[in-house]
Amino acid sequence: MAARKSRLDRHPRIDPRPIDASLSITDLVDRTFLAYNAARLREACQLFVRRMLEPDVTIGMSLTGALTPAGLGIAAIIPLLEHGFIDWMVSTGANLYHDTHFGIGLEMHSGTPFANDVTLREQGIVRIYDIFFDYEVLLETDAFYRQVIAAPEFQRPMSTAEFHYRVGAYVQERERLLGGTRRSVLAAAHALGVPIYTSSPGDSSIGMNVAAMALEGNQLAFDVSADVNETAAIVLAAKAASGAAAGGTAAGGKSAILIVGGGSPKNFVLQTEPQIQEVLGIAEKGHDYYVQITDARPDTGGLSGATPSEAVSWGKVDPSALPDTVVCYLDNTVALPILTAYAIANHAKRPPKRLYDRRAEMLTQLKQRHREAQGGCAPA
Repeated sequence: MAARKSRLDRHPRIDPRPIDASLSITDLVDRTFLAYNAARLREACQLFVRRMLEPDVTIGMSLTGALTPAGLGIAAIIPLLEHGFIDWMVSTGANLYHDTHFGIGLEMHSGTPFANDVTLREQGIVRIYDIFFDYEVLLETDAFYRQVIAAPEFQRPMSTAEFHYRVGAYVQERERLLGGTRRSVLAAAHALGVPIYTSSPGDSSIGMNVAAMALEGNQLAFDVSADVNETAAIVLAAKAASGAAAGGTAAGGKSAILIVGGGSPKNFVLQTEPQIQEVLGIAEKGHDYYVQITDARPDTGGLSGATPSEAVSWGKVDPSALPDTVVCYLDNTVALPILTAYAIANHAKRPPKRLYDRRAEMLTQLKQRHREAQGGCAPA
């Protein structure tokens, strides 16, 4: 009996405060999210605020699913960026394409998933589940990208981070002309020096327009090798950074991953560690913090549902970091706004790390560590 009571005493009682009009987002999460995936979301929020937002932690975010057309770019991702809570990103190209609609003044509308799609097609309306928008939105966004891609600065191969940074400047200028309201993740990332990568750059309307321009002689091409090396360099630099340089006190920095969804972007943020360890031969242990919000199951064998424990076997996550990992099985349109509101309510802004500006420096460090791992024989 005494042993049983001792074990129970280590866990808090389920004794929530009744919800009333005065309940804050912090109390809602901390005091009423007590079981099931609500509890996992509470753990994710608390881990994000109490550990991942420390000054010496570099936070990468992966973004999957049609979240920007649902308004989550404006409502949640831009505030996270502007508070310094996200330092680098990997996103599907589709999220960035639909994000551009808002930045250049085009409209998305709440609709219904139960509409007749044949009728919608006849009316020139496109549907993303329960989001409606005019077919002209696609044509105008395509025209915007083709005009931008035709500029002289795009006539060469470049990483997707450089491409998005340069496009972000054009979107930012369009925002300024439309009244100065920040509505685009691309524009916000440009202003804050947050690099954004796309793991499958041909798999979106942005990539489709780049391909179309190539038929006309445009010289833009995505350098996917640069993407792989730059993202690995970001993580290596994060782990090597001194806490003092980042505003902390610990000797050595940490890497955190916030996974929103799954898919290719999830793998791309996580494969940075196997790239460092397995391919480049540099001694490392894996990411230090891991939060994933997903509706994918692990038992189907897909990467989207793979657990942080499984990631340990690949070297993606530090084995000692497993207590600092959370998987929340929840719709991201619910979880991401709550996590964002909780973080903003409970943590001061962090100064932007402006990792985009440091890409060359971090790549040099990666090359040097690779040479050392190869006994000084690797090419410069």
